[in-house]
This record gives sequence, structure tokens and C-alpha cells, in this order.
Amino acid sequence: LDRNPAFEMHPVDYTNDPYLAGQNDKLIAINATLEIDFLGQCGSESLGPLPYSGTGGQSDFVRAANRSKDGKAFIVLPSTAKDNTISRIVPTLTPGTHVSTSKNDINYVVTEYGVAQLRGKSAKQRCEALIGIAHPDFRPQLREAAKKMHLL
Repeated sequence: LDRNPAFEMHPVDYTNDPYLAGQNDKLIAINATLEIDFLGQCGSESLGPLPYSGTGGQSDFVRAANRSKDGKAFIVLPSTAKDNTISRIVPTLTPGTHVSTSKNDINYVVTEYGVAQLRGKSAKQRCEALIGIAHPDFRPQLREAAKKMHLL
């Protein structure tokens, strides 16, 4: 790498700049999250108030892909945790969870049960789409919670 003109090193404020990265056509961003709520808020850095990982560049690259011509941003997660005993799609994020990426930036959410497309959708439509890709064992209780929240 020494003196190789094809190799560049830049600080994070350059590499993660959504404006700069978004200038790449067809940019695909794939980021994982720990938990997502009915509106599409992603909690990717903590389990409740307990830190799990660092900030990283999730929101930067989601925004960059959204800016990119023909770009797409995907948030991926398994539908459950702790040996299928906890749904990762939840009515509201666990209290104290750090919101890593806002509902306004999220578009595609992927679990092993499919893809939910959220951008441009109402709160009700987002909720329905996310319940549709939740683990089937949790869908009835998620629907019940959504009704109590007046989302369904």
C-alpha cells in the first residue's frame, strides 16, 4: 500500500459523508439492527440503555443510499432473539434504547420472512408491513399491541 496511488486513506468525516457517498449511482447500503419499532426506528447500538456497539456509519450510509441515483438502503435483522423467545420487531423500542437510524430514513427492512418497504408509508402501513415480516409466533401479539396503539 505504501506509495500506491490507487489507495487512499481519509478520515471518517469524508468517507461517511452522505453527500459524497450518495454521488455513487446504485449505492446499496446493508446495515443490521438489534430492534425495530412499528414506525421503523432502529435501535442498533444498545440493548435498552446498555451499550452493545459503537455508532458506526449506519445512518450515514442509509442516507447516502437514499440520495444515490437508483440506490437502496436495507436494514436487516433476524425476526427473533434468545432462541426465538423475543421478537426483534416491537411496538416501541425498549426504554433507554439508542435510536441509531430514524424512521424518516428507513426504507427496506428485511427478515427471514420477507421485505417490508417503509418509505412514503403511513404509520399504519409501516406497522402492517413490519408485522408481516415478523416471526409468525409473534404476529398475533404484535397485532394486539398495534390495535392498542391505534395503529391498526
